[in-house]
Amino acid sequence: MITALENHLWQSTVFCCVVALLMLVLRRNRAAVRHGLWLAASVKFLVPFSLLVSIGSHVEWRTPPAMVQPQVSVVEHISQPFAPPAPAPLLVSVPTAPSRLPAILFGLWLCGFAVQGLAWWRRWQHVRAALRDASPLPLGLPIPAMSTPLRLEPGIFGIFRPVLILPKGIADHLTTAQFESVLAHELCHAHRRDNLAAAVHMFVEALFWFHPLVWWIRVRLVEERERACDEEVLRMAADPKDYAEGIVAVCRHYLKSPLVCVSGVTGSNLKRRVEAIMMNRNTHRLNAGKRLLLAAAGFTAVVVPIAVGAFRTPVVRAQEAAGTLEFDAVSVKASNPNSRNGTVISVTPGGTLHVVNATLKDLIETAYDVRAFQIEGGPKWADATKYDVDATPGTHPQAAPPPGWTNVRFKVQALLKDRFQLQLHRETRTGSIYSLEIAKGGIKSSGLSATQSPRRGINAGQGTMLGEAASMADLTAKLSKLLGRPVTNNTGLEGNYDFKLDWTPDPGPSAADGQPVETPIGPSLYSALQQQLGLRLEATKGPIDTLLIDHVEKPSEN
Repeated sequence: MITALENHLWQSTVFCCVVALLMLVLRRNRAAVRHGLWLAASVKFLVPFSLLVSIGSHVEWRTPPAMVQPQVSVVEHISQPFAPPAPAPLLVSVPTAPSRLPAILFGLWLCGFAVQGLAWWRRWQHVRAALRDASPLPLGLPIPAMSTPLRLEPGIFGIFRPVLILPKGIADHLTTAQFESVLAHELCHAHRRDNLAAAVHMFVEALFWFHPLVWWIRVRLVEERERACDEEVLRMAADPKDYAEGIVAVCRHYLKSPLVCVSGVTGSNLKRRVEAIMMNRNTHRLNAGKRLLLAAAGFTAVVVPIAVGAFRTPVVRAQEAAGTLEFDAVSVKASNPNSRNGTVISVTPGGTLHVVNATLKDLIETAYDVRAFQIEGGPKWADATKYDVDATPGTHPQAAPPPGWTNVRFKVQALLKDRFQLQLHRETRTGSIYSLEIAKGGIKSSGLSATQSPRRGINAGQGTMLGEAASMADLTAKLSKLLGRPVTNNTGLEGNYDFKLDWTPDPGPSAADGQPVETPIGPSLYSALQQQLGLRLEATKGPIDTLLIDHVEKPSEN
């Protein structure tokens, strides 16, 4: 979660910097355009790019993607620019306590959120008190007008049903021309729905109160919204002198509104505003080049992430598209509950699938080439009820299926979708992983020796592992299966190696009769790696490619 938040914050920061650069190009154009861009920078904090990529990933194409080899690696480093650093070296022969940092950070954020929300609530109550004591004014305006005895500046209260609040006796301090200019300014706020934009940014401030750019954007929003209304009032042929003097008079006699979502008349830098009003420069409309620039920026920010998600076909969808190759005859039955046989999943040379005592999650592991720790969700029976499956292949000469397990996996996917009504999706989640590294003192040449022999792989038994011309990728894959969590290869070792590893398996807390079992004397797997091969496992956090079960049903037997 922390990694995802870091990624979102730096992406939003870059987006804000791009908007700031656009302001240099648009400084002589209408303030309404600049206000809209700053509002987009604020809203970006609520819309992570990962959400747009996820939306694009659900786009269905008429042409199915090419069949791909299922991914074996369960750790992706791409799209994780601020992945958490590895902790200090730590042998994991004993379990490590979970980090308290996320809880501490969440507590600090919650305190800031509560303080921010309480401050806004108190100010909102102050404005509501002004409206509660107000009386109607018959000014013939398109929105209701109320007179309040409080010495608040004129302002628009409300988001969807705006009300103009005027301090009692304001006409005594302004000339008729000045009063009409102030009214025109407030009506412009109501027409532009500036209170809604300010409320959105208030929500962003409450969520991301710790980010300094959020507060900087707030100043820019208030500044540009007041300039936009000033430009609109002057465009309606108001006298600049009367308008500027009206604003100064309001500032002299009345208090500023306590809420930015109650649009008043005295916001922004008063001196700069008065100077700009008196100069009354003509603002330029966007020319074709600047329109094209803004269109390109919007396209890049919105359409490109969606397109990335659409064209980056997930492995699950690619496999489902390729899984049109199905078994011709399938038999699914519940296993004998009294059977003492282990789980068997085998395929004959002719492509016939034979399954004995396998759970749904066992079948998912086979179909999608993943480990048990990569599967989440689903009912309890998905990991408890066992099935026997027999499936014979069909003949599809037009499909030209690939040989081996690749073709079988696609067929098992189709079987699960048809008989179990399985629906799932793939996500990358941050979780506990192991990093395989060279231990202090280097590798043990007596235990891990390089070889030029043809690659054969690893044979593992109960407490033993024999590697014959095996790579480090083979070793990490085997360790991942034994430890039940991803293991990444950070040894830097290339080529193939011969080795033998012996350790004492964990017997578990008790025997079958419930009596405690005495732990045999011998090295654990972690200690054996270091003592016999010169390698060590370090606990850390990292992304894990995870399959999430969205829907599944028990199959009907046949």
